[in-house]
Amino acid sequence: MLLNLVKIFLPMMLAFLMGLFITPFATHFFYKYKMWKKYSRNGVTLTEFQKIHNENEELKTPRMGGIIIWISILFSTLIFYLISILFPSAVTEKINFLSKNQTLIPLLVLLFGSFLGLWDDLIQIYGKGKIAHDDVSWRKWKVFLVLSISFLIGLWFYYKLGMISIHVPFGGDMYLGILIIPFFILVALATFSGGVIDGLDGLSGGVLASIFAAYSVIAFTNNQIDIAAFSAVATGAILAFLWFNIPPARFYMGETGIIGLTITLATLAFLTDSVLILPVVAMPLVVSSGSVILQVISKKLRNGKKIFRLAPIHHHFEALGWPSYKVTMRFWVLSVAFSIIGIILAVISR
Repeated sequence: MLLNLVKIFLPMMLAFLMGLFITPFATHFFYKYKMWKKYSRNGVTLTEFQKIHNENEELKTPRMGGIIIWISILFSTLIFYLISILFPSAVTEKINFLSKNQTLIPLLVLLFGSFLGLWDDLIQIYGKGKIAHDDVSWRKWKVFLVLSISFLIGLWFYYKLGMISIHVPFGGDMYLGILIIPFFILVALATFSGGVIDGLDGLSGGVLASIFAAYSVIAFTNNQIDIAAFSAVATGAILAFLWFNIPPARFYMGETGIIGLTITLATLAFLTDSVLILPVVAMPLVVSSGSVILQVISKKLRNGKKIFRLAPIHHHFEALGWPSYKVTMRFWVLSVAFSIIGIILAVISR
């Protein structure tokens, strides 16, 4: 038990410290090469949005801070793996958490998603024309690429891991067979859509740290210690990012952070057989994504009438007069609360 806890917390602390160490170098690089968006959202500035945000907040703040997260995760994972190879012993092999059956897939998913997001960020920083404005056609391509990655992961789950069912809390297992593939795609896209939460200083970092910490606990209760360690490493790396992302943010997470982390989160939910608990643990993501969907539906079906002053919902609260830091901190509180509820449900529903 003690060695398992060391296996979880030691890599987590390394990822946190590594994130703190590389951030000054990354920040210098971001600002030196002006790695921020050159255009406001689709070239349109909403009056309501102008009231609550200075346009310079979006256009003069680097948006590739997610690099710090996935580099910290990658290096922390490789360091413990290399230690087990170079200095083989019972202890070093035990604390190595890179395993083919538990953590290799989440790590590869994180890297694939993060590189896709990095490409998207670079397009919005250095691109020209409609694509640099994040126009609808590019968004469709981005969704298609996320769908493609998710399809490959679904194939791996079904054909390599033999995953054919999901656990229903308090109801046993539900057989899906090959339908596990489209179901994973649906969950991954839904989780990815929750990435709209990256809209306020400190918001996405605090929320995602709580979610990954919850999955570390869930994996630990399942005796999936490698996954628990990997999730804890992700938590540590996100907390290092958050250290510099609290108001006023030194940088934003960007798509290189959001895409990799959200798809990885969906992967962890399946690997821990707690996918139906995911909407509870990740409730802030669900609410943020849902508010956008409801806003679009309302405007289409009700002749332009809106449910929220602005969507995602965190901007709605700002439009009501809440200071951005208050919105962020209340989302943090809710994220911790729902993470705890999700952990409890995952434990008692087995």
